[in-house]
Amino acid sequence: MTNKKVLTVQDISCYGQCSLTVALPIISACGVETCILPSAVLSTHTGGFKGFTFRDLTQDMPAIINHWKSENIKFDAIYTGYLGSIEQVGIVKNILSDMGKQDSVKIVDPAFADHGKLYSIFNLDYVNTLKTLIPNADILLPNVSEASFLTGLEYKEIYDEDYILSLFKALKSLGAKTIVMTGVGYKQGYTGVAVYQNDTVSYYEHNKLEKSCHGTGDIYASAFTGALLNGKTVFDSAKIAADYTVRCMINTIDDSTHWYGAKFETALPYLMQLLDIK
Repeated sequence: MTNKKVLTVQDISCYGQCSLTVALPIISACGVETCILPSAVLSTHTGGFKGFTFRDLTQDMPAIINHWKSENIKFDAIYTGYLGSIEQVGIVKNILSDMGKQDSVKIVDPAFADHGKLYSIFNLDYVNTLKTLIPNADILLPNVSEASFLTGLEYKEIYDEDYILSLFKALKSLGAKTIVMTGVGYKQGYTGVAVYQNDTVSYYEHNKLEKSCHGTGDIYASAFTGALLNGKTVFDSAKIAADYTVRCMINTIDDSTHWYGAKFETALPYLMQLLDIK
């Protein structure tokens, strides 16, 4: 154990291997005590399922936070993912400012879009509100789609390094500090992660699998958080999270019945090996 505590704020999708059902076991496997604040409860995630239930927990969150404050509970890191409503953005701002220890790290995964499209429950009003959260984060974890929506720049599926740099600079102008952008690929058959830190871009490339899996963004962000709290640098954490996410996908893509998520559990020993956790 690292003796560190992370608070993760995101939804519970009861079925589908994403959000808190991914974050809690992955970060825990990294030896980090993982505390949760659910933003919503869904019967399934919203990708590929029809008629899912959605329970907004906005009204429950302040009482939970106030109880923690009365117990003087603080966290070494705060990691936010899928938020259930516009109002929750304001609540999360307060969490980021009030619930961390003096040297806590604040990680924000926007979690609202992919492949150039918003998730089904979100609209541009939500995106514009979420922009105001960016200055409160130490590390922002968008994919290319989310970076495009947040900055208002055109979404492109074919691009060069200058396009990614333009996204980084536009995010910086919104108050972003360190940015880890996933799904960045410059060549056919390859993808990777680009890190913008201290006005410098670093890039880690790996093979792009032909088939994608639901929930890999949550897997990535959770593994990144776990690696960072094990003392890894931002770039090394980005690489470790990428390698782990790819392994999860490799363990899943040949199973046609497992279309709703990635078998992240089967790759947890690999993640622990990457972090040298016994």
